[in-house]
Amino acid sequence: MNKHLANVNGWTIGAVLIIILLFLPNVSIVTGVFSPASENWTHIKEFMLLNYIKSSLTLVFFTALFTIAIGLSLAWLIAQYDFPLRNFMKWALILPLSIPPFIGAYTYHGIINYTGVIQKTLRNHFDVTPNPAYFDIMNVPGAIFIYTLFLYPYVYMITRIFLSHQSASLIESARTLGKGPLEIFFRVVIPISRVSIIGGASLVVLEVLNDYGVVKYFGIQTFSTAIFQTWFGLGDLDAAIKLAASLMGIVIFILVIERLLRGGKQFSYSTTKVRPLPLVRLKGRKAVFATLYTLVIFSVAFLIPILQLIDWVILTFGKVPMHDVLFYTKNSVIVAGLGAFLIIVFSLVVGNFSRVVNHKFAKILPKLTVLGYSIPGVVVAVAVITTFIALDRFLAPVYQYFGMDSELVLSVSLFMLISAYVIRFFAIGYNSIESGFDKIGTDFRDASRMLGANSLRTFFKIDVPMMKGAIISGFILVFVDILKEIPLTLILRPFNYDTLATKAFQYASDEKIMEASQASLLIVGVSTIAIFVFHKLLREEPK
Repeated sequence: MNKHLANVNGWTIGAVLIIILLFLPNVSIVTGVFSPASENWTHIKEFMLLNYIKSSLTLVFFTALFTIAIGLSLAWLIAQYDFPLRNFMKWALILPLSIPPFIGAYTYHGIINYTGVIQKTLRNHFDVTPNPAYFDIMNVPGAIFIYTLFLYPYVYMITRIFLSHQSASLIESARTLGKGPLEIFFRVVIPISRVSIIGGASLVVLEVLNDYGVVKYFGIQTFSTAIFQTWFGLGDLDAAIKLAASLMGIVIFILVIERLLRGGKQFSYSTTKVRPLPLVRLKGRKAVFATLYTLVIFSVAFLIPILQLIDWVILTFGKVPMHDVLFYTKNSVIVAGLGAFLIIVFSLVVGNFSRVVNHKFAKILPKLTVLGYSIPGVVVAVAVITTFIALDRFLAPVYQYFGMDSELVLSVSLFMLISAYVIRFFAIGYNSIESGFDKIGTDFRDASRMLGANSLRTFFKIDVPMMKGAIISGFILVFVDILKEIPLTLILRPFNYDTLATKAFQYASDEKIMEASQASLLIVGVSTIAIFVFHKLLREEPK
């Protein structure tokens, strides 16, 4: 018998089934491209599609550009220099990630609009009545501003970790050759950090394409808003599927460009003696500038929105019944907890399958599962509901046999929403579990098997305890992402099933900005705690 067949067991069957279930719904988007074109789709393709592409790519390009500029500069400051408040800023600059962009959008609109604190202060205390047009952020530049503020931590985190553990020899060699700080930054730091910069920027791009809250609130026409309008406004699911397929095409194009940008030049070391960068202590004006720069970014991207949310919570306390807030909180915890739990369990099964089965098939197949994260949530929603409607039609005779009145059972249930979460966010949990398996290796597992323990007992007694850090980290990351998620939940939630995110979004859309603050502050609070715990679980670079 082929030696690979000996490894075909419960892990293999379970992993293959999970991979098929995660990948299958996306096939419905591809097949939908070949369905007959409706009148709505013909109209959209002729008059509106180009505008969707233009606005989406504009948001993507400029947000990526500005997040790279801010994230890279902050990462270089923190990794290379020592200055007042550095140790605090090192982790505090990650915190804007705890504020979903749509919350940042309505918060900043509330701060700077005609009745906001800035214009009121100018009118009441300085007798200045500025032109309201100067403070209008409900447009494409405003959306770019919001995305940049709350998404730059992706570039900052990845690049800072890379630079903090980077070899000091390149920088020292450049200094020996007489290069100044700016020349070193542009000619050494940026080239060697290119992979991490592109990796962070690609996450930013995917988040922008996935977003629905900001563009809907600001009235910007992108693919996300177009899919919602076509589906729920026109009732044309086929046209929505074609829009989703067009968006998938753009995502694939961007991912190909990302791969090409990563693969042009490679920077590696000819020695294993890789030392982290020694911190250079800044003094005088340089120290003041570094502290002020990091403090301004932290204040604008986190402190100011949080203070405004707290002020609104105080002003509106009691207007939103507490039992309603607790109800939305319970719903959020249930769906985020269930989604994160299933993702971690499935990740453990798939990860263990990839580790123990010595075959190319076992190494390549799990990579298909991470595609869900590169697909915007609104596209995943279209794929999932199309699949579940088809499944309900297939199971209709079974429903009738058991006396059920409706032919739509699974497609109006919480199960569909949880399934969509698993498909969309599986990559986050799997990456954490995969790195955990890489760290523990297979030596302890092999020793346990040689001592007579079966595969299942070895997994629970040996692997899981050693994987505790990776499991907790993965669970936290997935939980936070689901807690902040908007498009999937808005489309797929059961009737009258609201979460903190959807309720905050609905309040803001109804111009009840202050009433949205309680749910928003709860989301930010939970996310901040989770980010802090996750930060502590990571191995920090030497100070």
